[in-house]
Amino acid sequence: MYEELKYWYLRDHKLFRTLSFAQIKQLCIIVGFKKANKGEIIYFSNSEVPRIFLLKKGAIKIVSVDEEGNETIKDIIQKGDLFGELTLESDIQTNEYATALTDEVAICSFLLSDFENLMLKNPNLALSYTKFVGWKMKRLKNNYANLISKDAKTRLLTFIREWADKEGNFDVNKVTIENYLTQNDIAQIICTSRQTATVLLNELEEIGLISYNRKEIIIPDFRKL
Repeated sequence: MYEELKYWYLRDHKLFRTLSFAQIKQLCIIVGFKKANKGEIIYFSNSEVPRIFLLKKGAIKIVSVDEEGNETIKDIIQKGDLFGELTLESDIQTNEYATALTDEVAICSFLLSDFENLMLKNPNLALSYTKFVGWKMKRLKNNYANLISKDAKTRLLTFIREWADKEGNFDVNKVTIENYLTQNDIAQIICTSRQTATVLLNELEEIGLISYNRKEIIIPDFRKL
C-alpha cells in the first residue's frame, strides 16, 4: 500500500510523465516519504547528505539567512514544486532552510546522487528537469527584479495577485485565499518591515480592495486589485 501511494504521487507529477511504469517503480525504491506539521523545519541547505524534495501536499517557505543572521523568505513552495539541491551542485554553499506553513505537509525526497544516476539513464527525464528548474529560476529572477524596481505597495499588490492566481478560489470576480502567512511572512516576501506591511494591508482594506484576517484574504473584485 505504501509503495502504491508513492507510485501515484510520482506518476501524477508532470516531471515524471515521460517515465515508464518500470522506471517509476525504480524511482519509488529510492524515494523517501514524510509528513510534517505547521512550523516544523523540513530541510537545511548545509545537510551532509544532499537531497531533492517534491512537495505533494500543503505549503512551505524557503528562508535564506545572511551572514548577519537576518532572515528573508526566498520562495513559497506549493503543491507539485521542487526544492532542495536543485542545481545538482552539492558543493555550492547556501544558507537556507524550509519550514512547513500549513497544518498538513507531505513530501517525497530522493538523494541527489540517486537522482543524478536516474537522469543519466533517462535523457527525457533530464530534459524535463532542466526545463522545470529553468522555469523556477526565471520566476525567482523576475521576483528579484520586482523587488528592486517597485515600491513596497506595488510589490504587495503583485504578490497578492500572484497568490490569488495560484491558490485563490474564484467566484466570478471575487477571490478567497486561504491565509497561512503571518504579516511578518508577507513583510519578508516583499522585503519590507512588518510595520510597513501592516500599514499597507490596512490601507488596502480601508479602500475596499481586500478583506484580511489570519485565516483568509478576500478580494471582492479581482479586476480592481
